[in-house]
Amino acid sequence: MSIAIDLATVWAFIIAFAVFVYVVMDGFDLGLGILFPFFPNKADRDVIMNSVAPVWDGNETWLVLGGGGMMAAFPLAYAVLMPALYTPMIVMLLGLVFRGVAFEFRWRTQKERNKWDVAFAGGSILAALAQGIALGAILQGVHVEGRHYAGGWWDWLTPFSILTGVSLVVGYALLGATWLVMKTEDSLRERAYHFSWILLIAMLVAIGAVSVATPFLHVQYIHRWFAWPNIILTAPVPIAVAAVTAMLLRALANKYDYQPFFLTLALFALSYAGLGISMYPYIVPQSITIWQAASPENSQVFMLFGVSILIPLILAYTAWAYWVFRGKVRHGAGYH
Repeated sequence: MSIAIDLATVWAFIIAFAVFVYVVMDGFDLGLGILFPFFPNKADRDVIMNSVAPVWDGNETWLVLGGGGMMAAFPLAYAVLMPALYTPMIVMLLGLVFRGVAFEFRWRTQKERNKWDVAFAGGSILAALAQGIALGAILQGVHVEGRHYAGGWWDWLTPFSILTGVSLVVGYALLGATWLVMKTEDSLRERAYHFSWILLIAMLVAIGAVSVATPFLHVQYIHRWFAWPNIILTAPVPIAVAAVTAMLLRALANKYDYQPFFLTLALFALSYAGLGISMYPYIVPQSITIWQAASPENSQVFMLFGVSILIPLILAYTAWAYWVFRGKVRHGAGYH
């Protein structure tokens, strides 16, 4: 008895997993940069930077894995989406470069530190905004003719993509605020609680706005979410969002340290699940499915062996790094 394995679906889940891990792990890192201007005190900024100093530079590994995996496993989708998203992708990479350079250089100078702080905050905002805009551009669909992108240079820039971009900035900022709740103490922790309340409300508004706008992009989205019997499978997602939100409000009200961050991650996971529900089985919405975009089976099998070794190693190292540097970060202590 043989069991047929749908390699295209397997690789779709691998890439989706890599992108999601990047979002949740680099999200709070970018969120700290977004919040940086609201913490003008130098000592507070040093603590904020030190809270992610041991782990921040490994987060982009997942972004490389997701992008490289798409190029290898779904070359047609990569060839179509990249020309459609050149501008936001370039802006994202420039933002990540500015953030990374600022992270290293701000410790090397006192005179120019404010400039590097601006670079850190600006790079984080640009990267987060560009990622959200790219997501919105993919969701709204790109113009495909045959096997090529046939749209214009600015097709990615629409009110919906701006909405998703701003929403992701807000979400990352909430992740950053709840990370500070978990990793800091005293007045810095109290300010992080204050920002968490504001950003949670803003994120719920953003989730609602994107959720309302998405079904109007394509009639297929409406059928996917509201047609019978699909609604039986999709209804638990908004119900779970409401339940997690209630728990997050309770955690913030009781000033728990760890629950707000992990419940915010749960909100991201549910939003990501909603994105998957909307898109599957398309990798280029309404144009190209994962099977149409897939590379030859031999190539996918060959890469699968490498990924089956690489991903557990990365996860193990990442878990070890977070475990070693667990606990609160105090003023005057750091890893730079």
